[in-house]
Order: sequence, then C-alpha cells, then structure tokens
Amino acid sequence: MNYRASVLVYPKRGVLDTQGKAVQATLIRLGHGTLEEVRVGRYLQLLLEAPSEAAAREEGDRMCRELLVNDLIEEYSLQVEPA
Repeated sequence: MNYRASVLVYPKRGVLDTQGKAVQATLIRLGHGTLEEVRVGRYLQLLLEAPSEAAAREEGDRMCRELLVNDLIEEYSLQVEPA
C-alpha cells in the first residue's frame, strides 16, 4: 500500500535562525506586534510503499535520521497517512 509521509524540519530552539529573525522583524514592522517567534524550516513530502502505516512511519523516521535532518541543529515532525 502507498503512504504519504509529510515531514516538517525546523531549527531547534536556541539555534540561530537568521531567516526566522528577518521574517519576524518584517511582520512586526507590518503591525503584527504580538508575534513572539518565527522559525523558518522546510517541508518534505515522501511517497512510500509499505505493508502498513507503522512500517511507513518507521521508514520515514529512518530517512529523517539518516539524511533529511541534521539532529545537531534541527528537529522534525513526521505525519503518515494513506496516499
């Protein structure tokens, strides 16, 4: 069965995020003064063939750990659903 894995990767808290700071400064300048933090990351969508949702989640998680995410400075969230 095919599964779609959606991966959000973003800088860990405390890691300098110059893009996030630039976006935050601009939004505040545009009048969004209640904004406390912006972190800019990336979105990846993977189409996987796996025998079960759990197996697809495990494979997606392994891909993140092995290549897609630098665990020293980034964190991620993974969602898996039938395609």
